[in-house]
Amino acid sequence: MNNTYPFPAKPRNQWEIGIKGGLFNIFGDVPTVFPTFGGGLHVRKALGYMFSLRAEFMYGVGKGLNWKARGSGINRAWREEGYGVAPFGTVFDNYRTVMKDLNLQTIISFNNIRFHQAKSNWNAYGIVGLGASWYKTKINALDDAGNPYDFSTITVQSVYKDRKETKKQLKNLMDKSYETEAETDGDARPKLGGNTLGGNFHFGAGIAFRLSPKVNIAIEDRFTVTKNDLLDGQRWQAVRTGNPASPYGSVLTPDYDTYNYFTVGANFNLGGKSTEPLYWMNPLDYAYNELNAPKHMKLPKPILDDADGDGVTDQFDLEPNTPANAPVDSHGVSKDTDGDGVPDFKDKELITPTQCQPVDADGIGKCPEPACCKELREGGFIGGNQSQCSIGDLPSINFTGRTVTLNNDAKAVLASVAEKIRTNPNCRIAVIGYGESSKSAQQLSWDRVNSVINYLVEQEGISADRFIFKYGEGGGDPNTVDLRDGSSDEGPNAVPAPHPNLRRKN
Repeated sequence: MNNTYPFPAKPRNQWEIGIKGGLFNIFGDVPTVFPTFGGGLHVRKALGYMFSLRAEFMYGVGKGLNWKARGSGINRAWREEGYGVAPFGTVFDNYRTVMKDLNLQTIISFNNIRFHQAKSNWNAYGIVGLGASWYKTKINALDDAGNPYDFSTITVQSVYKDRKETKKQLKNLMDKSYETEAETDGDARPKLGGNTLGGNFHFGAGIAFRLSPKVNIAIEDRFTVTKNDLLDGQRWQAVRTGNPASPYGSVLTPDYDTYNYFTVGANFNLGGKSTEPLYWMNPLDYAYNELNAPKHMKLPKPILDDADGDGVTDQFDLEPNTPANAPVDSHGVSKDTDGDGVPDFKDKELITPTQCQPVDADGIGKCPEPACCKELREGGFIGGNQSQCSIGDLPSINFTGRTVTLNNDAKAVLASVAEKIRTNPNCRIAVIGYGESSKSAQQLSWDRVNSVINYLVEQEGISADRFIFKYGEGGGDPNTVDLRDGSSDEGPNAVPAPHPNLRRKN
């Protein structure tokens, strides 16, 4: 369940049953007659993807007819029917054999392992197995009246080029009774239901074509070897031995009889919800599917280098050497919030208005003179002779802690300052805040200057044009805002907050 075992479980796969029919032929001392037929049934079960076991039963009928004449020799079946004396000294061997066998076979599939496709719709296989064969062979030795055939009437005998004519004359002479039991080994071999029983070894090959997940058709050929020379009812050579006293044909033929079984069959897979038999499946499916879409692989967590430690891995980092703790964007490039060309980690004025750019190396801009100030200067209200303004010294406004709110004492002082400003209309007043050490100090200085000017404008009714806004100056007390004659100075009466994100509300 937790995929602790690297191999997949073996699928439960279906059983195969099959029915087949085709050609059955015996190869022995008597030439086979073609065609003769056989059929059978089998049950098959896969052991794995390549090997399977099959139990098969076959029933076949084989016939043979020899176009070569021979002496009846010592073949008991022919001699007991009156052959061996004139005019019945010559015989033409023939037989009809009913063969049955029951086998256990190993089937070896050759092509279900596919590297370039999921599965194949055809399956080539080899067959090897052992089994038991039992048979009964009869010969056609007597005519309808129960008399031996007079084979001396066959005009063409034992001439290869005339063999068809010989067979034609034999068929015209003989009936189709096969009434006489052929020679057997008697009690020297075991019996099964009156049939001679023996073991066999067989091998073969086949090819099956898949019609659906449940049905396939197969063509196969099986060759069976036995240790029996009487499948065709004949085991004697048509020659004399070196002993003149030996009966004619008393020498056994050197080879055992065999038979061949060629069939076309239909196979059916049974098994409900089980998979197809494994020999139809590709064992590489599991591995290929896992490689394509991993479901069970234990993949290690990827380790991606980030040399500058900015949180953006090197393979995506467009600025691989960003200084430590410098804020960066999603591409690993140092942030430049106000777009003034100075990265935030160097910028002393994080938000520089566009109109105040370009900036210096510290990111601080120089804002242009407002149009109103230019008009005042050109009208002589500012920038003229300092003797035109005689407002004198003005008091300072004190703050405590980091507050930007004016207390009652500060408001009282500003009321007296407002009265002096009204009585000196030619004067501009510089409102100066201190604190240049950091961005927060600069912003606090700006907030306090802004509070003083706003109070004089909103509460005392002094025109905003009368003031020069200065903040972040050096050399003064950060908790003090100074007011002085600024008629000879130039500067705006309002500037943007340098660091609005650090603004204080009280």
